Amino acid sequence: MQTYLVLTALGDDDPGIITHLSKAIMNSGCNIIDSRMAVVGGKFTMLLLTSGSWDAIVRLEGALPALQERLGLSLIARRSEAPQPSGRIPYLVEVVALDHPGIVHWLADFFTSRNVTIHEMSSSRYEAEQTGSHMFTLSMSVHLPPDTHIPELRDEFLDFCDELNLDAVMEAIKR
Repeated sequence: MQTYLVLTALGDDDPGIITHLSKAIMNSGCNIIDSRMAVVGGKFTMLLLTSGSWDAIVRLEGALPALQERLGLSLIARRSEAPQPSGRIPYLVEVVALDHPGIVHWLADFFTSRNVTIHEMSSSRYEAEQTGSHMFTLSMSVHLPPDTHIPELRDEFLDFCDELNLDAVMEAIKR
């Protein structure tokens, strides 16, 4: 029977961090089944879902304090359950706008108030090439309840974005 462990890592961005983390996971007898990694504000961040036998997960948990010390990382580990299909409908949302405070909050609030879960999100700020304006871009994967009337939700979302002067698209994720 598989046991699952979610692991988060945060620290200075140094070459080899992923190599050291993945080696410790492999040496414990565990497997990385899902992961995300990014450098944000000059800091290395990683989120992993690992799986292994009960004793392999215990070995990995036992190796974390030394790994944390050696790599200068903050590591947090939590036991988890096997990923389950949600029965929800995956959609991709992309937004571009002049940057200003509140965009992420307004988008999250829009979807939360409609029982839509945000499954994954990334955003960044950049400088427009021609004008030098600070621009904001966001991409998120949302999961709609199965009973959602999709054209109605899409229309509401686009009207909402128009009111906030956000350029947006919402389309089915094709896999």
